[in-house]
Amino acid sequence: MKGIIFTEFMELVEREFGLELLDRVLADADDQGIYTSVGSYDHKDLVKLIVSLSKETGIAPEALQTVFGKATFMNLYKSVPESANLKSCKNCFQFIRLVEEHIHLEVKKLYGDANPPKFVFISETETVLEFDYLSARCMAHVCLGLIEGCADFFDQSLRVEMDPKDGSGDTVRFVVTLNEA
Repeated sequence: MKGIIFTEFMELVEREFGLELLDRVLADADDQGIYTSVGSYDHKDLVKLIVSLSKETGIAPEALQTVFGKATFMNLYKSVPESANLKSCKNCFQFIRLVEEHIHLEVKKLYGDANPPKFVFISETETVLEFDYLSARCMAHVCLGLIEGCADFFDQSLRVEMDPKDGSGDTVRFVVTLNEA
């Protein structure tokens, strides 16, 4: 997992809960907290940090993942190269497609060891986008938060349903519905 995810997580925890709590989370997870945005790290370390934060705050790990995804959207959006043609996106559905069709491919080109999630698109109408999220990291709630951040960015109201396809959490069906104004 790319280090930018770790650095974003620690910045969010410090901003929302304070440096003292971040230090306790790191100590509880037996983590030194030394990450660079361009490094690659084991996703299990992030899971340990999220579980530790959950213990400290009493907030469910899934809820923390969602908040993290939403809070991270703008920084990830800004980090996408101009060549991704983000300016052509006018709504969430276009952006979600661009993530799979361009951004994930570019990440793989830039970082040979990268293993980003995969989106398999099932169907799309003007108001509903259905896709499967596939990831060995089982962090579909981060994806949910990113979708919520995307909706805020494009000023759209969405309803998002998640349906795990198996007990492991590595495949989750998303049904994203544009709420009528």
